Amino acid sequence: MTETQTLPPDDFIEQVKLALDHLYDFAFLQRLPLAQQIAGARPKSSQPASHHLRRELITAVETLSPDTRSGQDTPDARIYHLLHLRYIEGITVQEAANRLGLSARQAHRTLRRGEESVAALLWNRLPPTSSLAAPPSAQALSSVQSEMAHWETHLQPTDIRPLLHEAHTAVQPLAQSVDMVFVWDLPEMPVIVPVDTAVARQIFVSVFSRILKAARKNSLHIRLVARETQTTLTIAYTPHDKESPEIVDDVLGQLIGRLGWVARQEVGVDGRRALVFNLSNSGALILVVDDNEGLVELLDRYLTGHACRVVTATSGAAGLQLAQELIPDALILDVMMPGKSGWEILQTLRSQPATATIPIIVCSVFNDPDLAYALGASRFLPKPISRDRILETLHELGVVQT
Repeated sequence: MTETQTLPPDDFIEQVKLALDHLYDFAFLQRLPLAQQIAGARPKSSQPASHHLRRELITAVETLSPDTRSGQDTPDARIYHLLHLRYIEGITVQEAANRLGLSARQAHRTLRRGEESVAALLWNRLPPTSSLAAPPSAQALSSVQSEMAHWETHLQPTDIRPLLHEAHTAVQPLAQSVDMVFVWDLPEMPVIVPVDTAVARQIFVSVFSRILKAARKNSLHIRLVARETQTTLTIAYTPHDKESPEIVDDVLGQLIGRLGWVARQEVGVDGRRALVFNLSNSGALILVVDDNEGLVELLDRYLTGHACRVVTATSGAAGLQLAQELIPDALILDVMMPGKSGWEILQTLRSQPATATIPIIVCSVFNDPDLAYALGASRFLPKPISRDRILETLHELGVVQT
């Protein structure tokens, strides 16, 4: 614990312990006062309090991950691995103790220190409540950076067409008041793009609203074109005058950037303007297939921001379908899942020409690299997985740059 951190009260530590014990029980987490307390510090989060609490707990555990150079048999490393094995991977304390070569008494004592460390991290992230604490300025609270910090993006393959229609429905009263008609040119087949639906919907609503206020009474044309290597969305309109304001400001620009999209304004010779979105996200597309939702979130956090996009699946069947639909740049695959196992998925993907060359990293508590390689795995990583190791492996496979 650092000098700037304070020890949380005992009841706070006990609530953290309860939350860790029920990390995958959203109904239980939602009932905890701790969930509302943590969520209250992030009022703009689009997630339920229970989801936000679980993500904060996972983040706190990962914060305790020691530097790989410090060795794996240090007290800090034992605390981190016990927390990870017990709560993220969900094995018993005795099983975790056996794996780490500890006695049951040592394991329980070390785990308690880990729980206190997690509680301290969460406690010190809460906003100050003391009357002596200076409140943040109104300018800081309303800044773009402050607002954006509250948004969490989670990309999932989504048909973009319904989101456009939902945004149209939201702005329809405004369109009617300015006598504007939407003209659609959308493909009949689904146009699948990895997006955070809440963020994408907000982008479309804001763009439509701003264009309706900047355009003449006329028609607004929306054209969506899906090609093999690029998906573009074009929104064309006639502005009131040549000095019509830019549609994409700093806030919208940051939201667009969250999805990896690129937007540009085009001006035609007839005075028409078009806002063109490139929806083909830049960076490698990585599919994570693991029924452990906490580990999926952890891998998502590891990889997002490293010039790659992360799509997740928590069942074997869903993972296989996504792999066949998206043809990701790499696949991180668990072995033991209900229904379709990782071994089945691996063999199926390697037997199909379209997916045969996808780099597949098998991650498992079962240390059986020989079987993984025999079935076609590109790499095998034993759990628990460290951030450095997964990034190093993706770099070796040429998927990300370090």
